[in-house]
Amino acid sequence: EHEYNAIRNGAALIDVSPLFKYDLNGRDAETLVNRVITRDATRMTPGQVIYTPWCDEHGRVIDDGTVPRLEEQRFRWTAADPSLRWSSRQAAGLDVTVEDISERTAALALQGPTSAAMLRAVAEADIETLKYFRATTGTIAGRAVGISRTGYTGDLGYEVWIDRQDAGAVWDAIVRAGPAFGLRPTGLLALDV
Repeated sequence: EHEYNAIRNGAALIDVSPLFKYDLNGRDAETLVNRVITRDATRMTPGQVIYTPWCDEHGRVIDDGTVPRLEEQRFRWTAADPSLRWSSRQAAGLDVTVEDISERTAALALQGPTSAAMLRAVAEADIETLKYFRATTGTIAGRAVGISRTGYTGDLGYEVWIDRQDAGAVWDAIVRAGPAFGLRPTGLLALDV
């Protein structure tokens, strides 16, 4: 109850590192993404994030998640279920590599009405102009981070993407600043409510 209320009235910090994360990189990365999602990846610009399902060759939904375009020829695929083998099969004949970065990439969801103010306090990043479903880079506690204005709580929220070895320091910096923003570390059960 306290964790759920933090999402609605303050800020919640959720470790979403268990998500599966894949790096799609190469000349045909956009072609691969466009082959399986229900949105038009050709309209995405670097720094843009979309939420989308991906489908098999019969149009049946396999999973859904966020797909940020990190660079012109580089995307990150985020999913609840493993899909490396399937994604690699879809890439057959294309000039693109699909790499599982799940173990080396951590992700923290900072969600709730005070999350923007909290990020402004702890991050060296352009939070003021960061639009919904857009991403930027910066630092927290001197560690390089990617920050996207995304999340599925239905409230204001961000996701912080970091190298695994830096995740503890970033988590600690956010938690130390947390009391002023009503922050609570929150588990996945509260997130699913």
